[in-house]
Parts: sequence; C-alpha cells; structure tokens
Amino acid sequence: MKRTLGTCYYPEHWPEEIWADDAARMKAAGLTWIRIGEFSWSKLEPTPGDLHWDWLDRAIETLGAQGLRVVLGTPTATPPRWMAERHPDMFAVTAEGQPRGFGSRRHYCFSHKGYFAESQRITRLMAERYGANPHVAAWQTDNEYGCHDTVISYSDAAQTAFRAWLAEQFDGEIDALNAAWGNVFWSMEYRSFDEIGLPNLTVTEPNPAHVLAFRRFSSDQVVAFNRAQVEIIKAHSTAPISHNYMGRITDFDHFKLGEDLEIATWDSYPLGFLEDRVGASPEEQRAYARQGDPDFQALHHDLYRAVGRGRWWVMEQQPGPVNWAPYNPAPLPGMVRLWTWEAFAHGAEAVCYFRWRQAPFAQEQMHAGLLRPDSQDAPAMYEAMDVAAELGAAADVQPAQAPVAILFDYDADWAWSTQPHGAGLSYFQLILEHYKALRRAGQTIDILPPETRDFTGYKMILAPGMMHLPEPLKEALARSEAAVIYGPRSGARDGHFSIPTSPMPPALPGLDVTVARVESLRPDMPIALKGGGAVRGYREELEGTAEVVLETSEGAAVALRAGRQTYCGGWLDAEGLDRLIATVAQAAGLELRQMPEGVRTRRTATEVFWFNHSAEPVETEVGLLPPAGVKRIAL
Repeated sequence: MKRTLGTCYYPEHWPEEIWADDAARMKAAGLTWIRIGEFSWSKLEPTPGDLHWDWLDRAIETLGAQGLRVVLGTPTATPPRWMAERHPDMFAVTAEGQPRGFGSRRHYCFSHKGYFAESQRITRLMAERYGANPHVAAWQTDNEYGCHDTVISYSDAAQTAFRAWLAEQFDGEIDALNAAWGNVFWSMEYRSFDEIGLPNLTVTEPNPAHVLAFRRFSSDQVVAFNRAQVEIIKAHSTAPISHNYMGRITDFDHFKLGEDLEIATWDSYPLGFLEDRVGASPEEQRAYARQGDPDFQALHHDLYRAVGRGRWWVMEQQPGPVNWAPYNPAPLPGMVRLWTWEAFAHGAEAVCYFRWRQAPFAQEQMHAGLLRPDSQDAPAMYEAMDVAAELGAAADVQPAQAPVAILFDYDADWAWSTQPHGAGLSYFQLILEHYKALRRAGQTIDILPPETRDFTGYKMILAPGMMHLPEPLKEALARSEAAVIYGPRSGARDGHFSIPTSPMPPALPGLDVTVARVESLRPDMPIALKGGGAVRGYREELEGTAEVVLETSEGAAVALRAGRQTYCGGWLDAEGLDRLIATVAQAAGLELRQMPEGVRTRRTATEVFWFNHSAEPVETEVGLLPPAGVKRIAL
C-alpha cells in the first residue's frame, strides 16, 4: 500500500471562487486525501429541516475533479444553535453540576436521546446523499470524541441511562450490585436501581466501585453513539469509516469503539502536547520545545495501529504553531517532515496536515496551516512537498511485528484515576515511562489490547499497572514464550474494584509474589535502589520466594522473578526502568542498543529508520544525523 498525504479543508470558510484554485494547488503539492464537512452542520441545515446540500455537492465535485479523494465527516461534533433551543437539556453537565454551554464545540451529552436521534438523522441524510459518490473515498464519524473533557456527563439523561445500564450489568439484581460494590460500608446499600445516583456532589469521595462503573458506562455511551452512525453509513456506502482520536484522551475505550471502524486515525500535535499533556519536566520542555517529545507521538502511532488492527492514519498533523497550548512555538525546520516520516515508519497509511489555510477568524485563527491567511505558502508547505516527492521516489514502508509489546488497558486508566493513591500518579504516565525506556534501548514496540491471548513471536511483554488482570490473560501470559514484566498494581483489584484476598495480589501463576503493603511517596522521598536508580511515587512491600532482581539500598525486594515472569513492586525512575528492562531483556535474548539523547529508531520488515528529535546534530552508528534528521537504512 503506497503511503499518501492529505489535508483538512473547510470550503464553507472561503469564497467559492477560490475552491478550484485550492484544489489545483492541493494536487500540485502531492496531496491525495482532503477531509471536509465535520463542522458544517449550520451551513448544511441553517434552520430545522431547511437543508442546503448544494454547496457541499460543488465542493466535493471541485475536489474530485482534481483527482483528490474526499474524507467526509459527519457534523455531529458541532450541533447548531437551533439544536440547543430544540433540546435545551442536551448539554453535558460537569461534576460540579454546571451544564456546558453553546459557543464552541462538543456541546452535547452522549446519553441525551433527543440529540442521539438528531445525530442519526443528519448522518442518514448525509450518507443517503453521498454514500455512492465516487469522490467520497472514506468517512469520519464526528470529531475527537473526548476532547475538552466531554465524555463524562452528570446530566439527568446520563443518570437515567446509567441506572438502566447497571440493571443490565447485574441482571436486575440490586443485591448483587450491593455485594459487588461493598455497599454495606457507610450504609450505602440500595433497594432498587432507581435509587442510584451519579458519583458526584458527594460529601467526600464516592465509592470507587461506583466511580469505575460510571466510567465504564460513559465509555459504552460513546461506543453506542458512534456505532449508530457507523451502521447508517454502512447501509449506504462501502467506503471505509474512521474516527480521529486525540493524544492522551482515555475517557472511553478506543479499542471497543475501533471494533466498528475500518481505520483508526489520530490528531498529532507534538509541540502542543509537549506543553500540556506529556508530563515533561521544564528542562525537557525547553530542550524539545520546537521538536516535541521523542516518544509521545510514537506511542500513539503504535496505539492506534492496534486500535485500527493494522490500518491507521494521522488525520491532523501539526504543521506550525498551534493556538491552544500554554506556549506555542514554531517547529524547528525539518520537524514537519520528520513527524510525517515517523508516522509512516510506524505504519501509517496517510498523514493529513491540519489545516490547508490558516483561518483569519474565530477560535483557531492563531493555528497555522499549510497556507497563510493570505493564501501564500507557509513553511510547512515546503516540507510537505518534500515528503510527497520522497514518497514518489522511495520504496514503500513494509511493517513487521515488533519483538516487544506493551499491553494498554483503558479500564486500568479509569481505575488509576479513580484511586491514584498519590498525587500525580496515572496509568497513562506509567505506560509512557515504560515505553520511553524501551525506546531509549533502541526497541521497536507494538501496543496490544488487553483482550490479546496469543503472544506468539514476542520476546518481551510489559503489562505494568493493569489493576484488574483477568484470569485468562494471566494464563495466556504465563504460557507465552515471552519474558513478561508486571507491576506495579498489576492484579491489585477484581472486576468490581475490591482487593482480592485469597490469594492476595498479584496472584500470578508460577510466580510466588504477594503485595503485603503499599505506600505512596512524596516527590522528595525517593527510595534508592542498590546499584543505581530509585523508586518514586509508589512502592509495594513484596513477599515471596521468587528471585530478587532489584532491591532497595537497604535490601528490600523491589522486583522478583520466577522463570520468564517478573513482578516489579515500585514506580521506577528512568535509571531504574533502564536496569529492569536490561535485566529482563538479557534473559529473553533481546538485543538492546543505548540510544543517544533525542535519537530514536523504528525497524520495519526491510529497513531501520533513524530520527533525530534533538535541536543539535548527533553522531550515531549510522553517521551524523542533523537536527530533525531522518535516515533509512536497508536491512
């Protein structure tokens, strides 16, 4: 499959007289895919039932006349103002009980039946009109589910739907729910499902089992909302359907939503993400201010390759300064090209730049595009054209299974956020730090869903922080030929957020380890490891007869191993993680490579990519890599 480029276009923002010129310039720049329509509801239906398709017909035809392929988005992320008047209670409600308002986007509650039906209606009308259009070669449902904290809603509609969801989960047996949640504690027992409220506005923390159940329900509501659109589109079109996920948005299960889609896409903003969600230190933010974190984008590339079952794109690639982060620097020259090639090295089918032309109005007027507001080429245009030329001249990227895998579990993320036990502790951050350690060691990595049971071909598998480990997964990992790293908190809770007591966690087959006690540590209270590194943030006191492979300077076990299984009972710093992975990798026969600061590799079936994310040239084993340098080495 030949890799391709694209962009996001908003014909409704521009005079129709320039559409043809825009389309010709897109074609000349080497672009293939043009996403349109996802925010266009008020132009399509300015008043209820008054449908205006003619402009969208002409826009699609104008793009198609140049041989461009359209990704058509359903417009449900931005319901028009009249929709709020028709359904005044459609807005999501915050944990503090305040409804979200009109005036930006994503202003709806997934549980509102009236808006659910409206979203089906506009999707059906769009699919009926464009499902057979030869220029519409792919679809996108909605836009960025979960962005702006919009999955979890404490509305009346959510409460009604949550009660029905719980009744189904517990087969209508309220006593079963009371027992599973431990509601005897603090006299929280319910007599019927109709008595159950939402886990907000409580005097102190709500029952964690209640919170986790509400998080699972909220995720299912997103999946159901998306599935309704997918079913409608598939009734009228054979083109593949996608959704554009966001970086570090974990409020719904992307694997479950992705089961209904052909392609997973995500929106990659390396500089904005470095400032507002990577968790980097001030020193790291300064060092990578114009390049982005060396690993954050790669982690998401690997995650969405798994969500898409091998088929994935970058639907929005940052081309210049954004408008929404605390600080918004311009990319280092060459970084737009590097980000694009990095996505292709991880298996992306397409990379689409956001956006074609910078808007001179409204909320995103400070967000750069491939064109300036005056339609002159912006710096990123030249880098995109360079990539287009390189794609035409180079052999295609051939993906291959990685030797190392990390299990990623959205349910574990909800469990950690429900009960972090210490300030700043999060499942996603734990995963990111393990991923970073593997990348520092020169590894190519796959991300796997928690439902995986076949681990054939992997030499090492990491399952840190999976607070609930189902028995079939434990058994599959124990049977595998891979070296497996668990912990911290792996297997710490059952499916309803209670601590297993017979046996105590982690209860891993063939590995005699018991977590006897846990503590969270102040940032100024790290516990030194013998031989280098430290435990920080979170520590478990371990008991058992397994071999000690890491211990504190005072001789307390931190990691225990039996056979191919290792349990680590602490949140390790970078040096500690590097030591743990090196120890396990050696036993697994996995060759590690210590990477220079800011340099990363990605191995495919036929070559190895080298990327320099630093702002300085770096000498490597394959020669000097300039800042933002990319090198392909054939195997």
